Amino acid sequence: MQTEFVIATQGPGLTEITGTVARWLSGAGDGVLTLMVRHTSASLLIQENADPDVQTDLIEWLDRLVPGTDEPSMSWLRHTAEGADDMPAHIKAALLPVSLQIPVAGGRMRLGTWQGIYLVEHRLAPHRRSIAALFQPMG
Repeated sequence: MQTEFVIATQGPGLTEITGTVARWLSGAGDGVLTLMVRHTSASLLIQENADPDVQTDLIEWLDRLVPGTDEPSMSWLRHTAEGADDMPAHIKAALLPVSLQIPVAGGRMRLGTWQGIYLVEHRLAPHRRSIAALFQPMG
């Protein structure tokens, strides 16, 4: 069973997709779910979904770790044709996962109590991001 989710982002930040994925999986049985974001400037994360400060802190940490090319410390970057956020977005995507595997039992993801699945947008502008999904049943 395969599908593709198209998710609209609002610029840099985490967009929770847990509910969307859960609805698609409903009744799927036991198996493994694989998700992969089909872009080189976005990532996927399983992260806490109870306190929104976690999401804010993660984005701020990433921005401090990899600032835009308009920062003097990043002047060494060559790939700037698409803006000051372009190459830093690629670096952030290289640091974070672009695919996830999640066990599924009885059509439900085996996530922890406070875990959610997030699309992480690394570009400054809103985008429409595609996530390929594959459910592989056991047996």
